[in-house]
Amino acid sequence: MSRFLIEKHKALVPYTPGEQPKIQNLIKLNTNESPYPPTAETVAAAEQEAKRLHLYPDPTCSGLCEAFAKRCGVSSDQVIAVNGSDEILNFAFMAFCDESRPAVFPDITYGFYPVFAELNQVPYEEIPLERDLSVDPRKYMGIGKNIFLANPNAPTGIALSVKDIAQIVASNPDNLVVIDEAYVDFGAESCISLIRKYDNLLVTQTFSKSRSMAGARLGFGIGCEDLIRDLNTVRYSTNPYNVNRMTMAAGIATLKNDAITVKNCESIIKTRESTIEELNRIGFETTPSSANFIFARHPEIDGKDLYLKLKERGILVRHFDKERISQYNRITVGTPEQMQCLTDAIKQIMEESK
Repeated sequence: MSRFLIEKHKALVPYTPGEQPKIQNLIKLNTNESPYPPTAETVAAAEQEAKRLHLYPDPTCSGLCEAFAKRCGVSSDQVIAVNGSDEILNFAFMAFCDESRPAVFPDITYGFYPVFAELNQVPYEEIPLERDLSVDPRKYMGIGKNIFLANPNAPTGIALSVKDIAQIVASNPDNLVVIDEAYVDFGAESCISLIRKYDNLLVTQTFSKSRSMAGARLGFGIGCEDLIRDLNTVRYSTNPYNVNRMTMAAGIATLKNDAITVKNCESIIKTRESTIEELNRIGFETTPSSANFIFARHPEIDGKDLYLKLKERGILVRHFDKERISQYNRITVGTPEQMQCLTDAIKQIMEESK
C-alpha cells in the first residue's frame, strides 16, 4: 500500500478472481468458462475489425444493442452494452445506491457485490441463505433496500422462479432490484419480460458463459428506458468507449449464430446432469444446479484437501474458504471427456484416502 492511497480505500478487500495458471494440459474447471470455442464466424468478425483498431469504436454500440434487444424481445433503448456484466453491476451501485438507499444481497453469492458496495461506500446487508443454501424470496419482500440477486445464484447454482422474482420486485416499488442472470441459459428462466411491467427492475447478462466470449468481455443491462438512460450517464462519465470494436463485432456475429449457443448449452446441461449422477453414486452431495457448474461436497473428504489433490493431478476446480461452504467445491462443467477425467481422478483420490 502506497502512502498516496486515500483513506476511504485503505480497508478495501478486492475481489479474488479464479486462478488462471499457465500449466500445459490443465483441465480448467474453476472459472465457469464455456468448454466450447467461439464459432468461426465470430472469430472472423473480430479479425476483420482488428484491421480498424486505429479508429475508436461506436460509443453507442448501436448495432450490437439492436441485435441483442431483438434476441431478448425488447427495444434497443432498453439495453446497455458493457465491458462484461461486472461493469453494469458496478454502474448500478454507482448510480442507484448510497447511504439513504443501501444494498442487500445473500451472504453466499457472487463475491463482487460486497466489493462494489465497499468501493462505492454503500452500506449493505447480507441475508443468510437457508440451510439447503437456497434463497428464501420472502426475506426480500418489502425490504425497502436495493436488492442484488444472482439467479441462478453463484456458487450454489440454485435458481428462483420468475414468479418469486416478480413478487420481490412488486413488493419493493421504490427500490431497485438487480437480477444478475450470468448463468440463466443453463436451465433457469429469464425475467427480462418483467421489465415491461416494473420500472424498478434491472436484469444483467453476460457473454462470458453460454456464448463462449469470456476473453472478449461483453455484458448487457436490460431495463426500462429511464434506468438505461441513467446507466448511460454513468457510462459516458467514466468510459464511453467501454466495448472495443472487436468485441462488438464478435458479439453481433455470435447473436447471428444463436442456434450454436443453444446447442452448446444443451450439451453442457446434459454433461452436468450425467456428472451429478456419477458424483452422487460415489457419495457426493450436490445442490440442484441450473448453472454451468456443480456445487458438491463429500462427507468423507475435506473440501480444500480434495481441491488440492485434484490440482496435483492437473485438474483445477474452485474452492472457497468461507466457513459455511468450505467443504464444497464448485466444478465448472467441461466437455464429457474432461468430466470423465474429473470423476476418475476423484475415485482415485477417494480410494487412496481409505
